[in-house]
Amino acid sequence: MPGGLVALLDDVSIIARTASASVDDIAAAAGRAGSKTAGVVIDDAAVTPSYVTGLSPARELPIIWKITKGSLFNKLVILLPGALLLSEFLPQAIVFILMLGGSYLSYEGAEKVIEKLGGAKHGKTVDDTIEDPAAFEKQRVAGAIRTDLILSAEIMAITLNEVAAEDLITRAGVLAIVGVAVTVGVYGVVGMIVKMDDVGLHLAKEGATSAGRKFGELLVRAMPHLLTLLSFVGTIAMLWVGGGIILHGLAEIGISGPEHWVEGIEHGVSAIAGGLFGWLTFAGLSAVTGLVLGAVIVFVLHKVLGIGGGAEAH
Repeated sequence: MPGGLVALLDDVSIIARTASASVDDIAAAAGRAGSKTAGVVIDDAAVTPSYVTGLSPARELPIIWKITKGSLFNKLVILLPGALLLSEFLPQAIVFILMLGGSYLSYEGAEKVIEKLGGAKHGKTVDDTIEDPAAFEKQRVAGAIRTDLILSAEIMAITLNEVAAEDLITRAGVLAIVGVAVTVGVYGVVGMIVKMDDVGLHLAKEGATSAGRKFGELLVRAMPHLLTLLSFVGTIAMLWVGGGIILHGLAEIGISGPEHWVEGIEHGVSAIAGGLFGWLTFAGLSAVTGLVLGAVIVFVLHKVLGIGGGAEAH
């Protein structure tokens, strides 16, 4: 009996160590995969504040919460099972889904650049008159969740591509961890951003000290500039990530020339100026690739096919 108990305890300890190793593997893989989604995450954080622009401050956080719940549903209920099924039965399709998402990001980024340069705007903008706030809020939330679904699909596809060689449980764990972490992180930051001006206004009016009031005034003045910076960074991130995905995807399907050319320039710059400048060169050339591809898609959709576009409320 003692021998049986010792054997049982030994088995339990082996199972525990195995489970612990699996958790460590999932966490490590999630960290690697999460870093690859940075550009899409930046864009998501940059885009989302526009969905509460023009609405009552009292509705800002409730709207962000609705979008957060929609984003979690997108990632955990729709995309995670689909990604696991895809990785099990049709893994060769992942690269094409990634390239489709990269093309969409390039299109969105290029359209924003064209609009900034004076091109015609597409879709509904935040300057439109709001006649029915409740209906407009519902429309904004639905538009945000649709956009989130596309960005979330890209995040999950990038993540899945990073852990394609892992077992099913690890893949599922990594996808879930990255999905929840990205959602909480993005919309937590967005919530702080959209309320920053309210906090600043409160401090400016009711701060206990002159330093507090001055800090509040600084926050109020800084908000428009912060949103502008976020929009700029989000656009660059879309083009960089989209172009990089296209370059890597082409190499995966046998057209390796463009990626090798860009990597050759990156290595040359790294040898002369250091790794940081090499990475910036690769990111810049990836962004140029995304801009060129996106501009072609914009031209075909809007000028050739006559299809309106653009994300709502951008």
